[in-house]
Amino acid sequence: MTGHHPQTRAVHPPVISPVGSRPLGVPIYQGHLFAFDSADALATAFQGPDEAFFYGRMGNPTVRSLEHAVAELEGGTGALATASGMGAISAVLLALLRSGDHVIAQTALYGGTYALFQDLAERWGVEVTYIPGDDPAEVQEALRPSTRLLYLETIANPTTHVTDLPAFTAAVRGTDVLTVVDNTFAPILCRPVDHGVDVVVHSTTKYLSGHGDVVGGIAVFADPATHQRVWKHFLELGPVADPFAAWLTVRGLATMPMRVARQSASTLDIAGRLAAHPSVSRVHYPGLSDHPQHEVARRLLPDGAGGVLAFELTGGRDAGGAFSEAVRLIGLGPSLGAVASLVMHPASTSHRQMDAASLAAAGIGEGTVRLSIGLEDPDDLWADIEQALAKAG
Repeated sequence: MTGHHPQTRAVHPPVISPVGSRPLGVPIYQGHLFAFDSADALATAFQGPDEAFFYGRMGNPTVRSLEHAVAELEGGTGALATASGMGAISAVLLALLRSGDHVIAQTALYGGTYALFQDLAERWGVEVTYIPGDDPAEVQEALRPSTRLLYLETIANPTTHVTDLPAFTAAVRGTDVLTVVDNTFAPILCRPVDHGVDVVVHSTTKYLSGHGDVVGGIAVFADPATHQRVWKHFLELGPVADPFAAWLTVRGLATMPMRVARQSASTLDIAGRLAAHPSVSRVHYPGLSDHPQHEVARRLLPDGAGGVLAFELTGGRDAGGAFSEAVRLIGLGPSLGAVASLVMHPASTSHRQMDAASLAAAGIGEGTVRLSIGLEDPDDLWADIEQALAKAG
């Protein structure tokens, strides 16, 4: 910039690209604008999710690194990272549905997803048929000419219901119905795309980032056509991921397999201890032999049943609230999948949008407590759980 005035030079500092070496890790590209030498090249950049970068809402190098990494982990052809898990779910549903369409969804869903379906039903006239998710015949009975989506969760929140993904995707094979699966509870443990799923969504806030310091989401696509279709609406909706949040998530991916393996082992340990406690009437964890989908979990999740369990306290809602307030080492908080353990009472928090009938249909009781197990020593966690159970009566 020699020859220009100081004010001009201040506006245009040199942009350094590595020469003779390359970054060992993913750099943070915080800037949102990219310049071109050719008008035609800029025009081409507008044509798809994997074209050249030009504006942060349409694509960013750090965000794309996360998208490619998770797409490879899930066995997809492409992905779109978002600012939250609900951002990923909303982008997919709003892109793939229109007024008058019909959706088949399992009854046990994350509360935010349930609320979104309710909103789409009220404002757009999207009809939703809820099924228990135990028998693929339920899907065939619910199918209509207007059915566009089958929406499932690999491990349901918070009941830990496990869906037989190969059987359920087979139920819509040969139709125009796309299958969307929330795999937030089972990263690295299950790859839904391998079982015929078209779109996989995650709250990257949870296990993928894994440290409780970022909010994000991602949608992974089994085929490029669906990826392109959702991307066009994604640009208009604008739920784009922040580069720094994407960088934190990429960092978390490196330890995710080890974290999930440890959390699965610890959760199985804690689940067994809870099942033997007199204050607990039932434990929901697919790793236990008395879980209704234990055999499905053994096939679908051979390397572990995840880091979340739920249990029913004999004292009902009052006992659930008392237990949640009595823990000391375990945090009382709304998330899951981080290095630190967390507890919450779903009926009054994550699933507050659901009325009593909907809660009962989803298998969520007044005294249901959800535990997300972190990386603490299981003996320390059990000591905290045991004293909280005593205080809860």
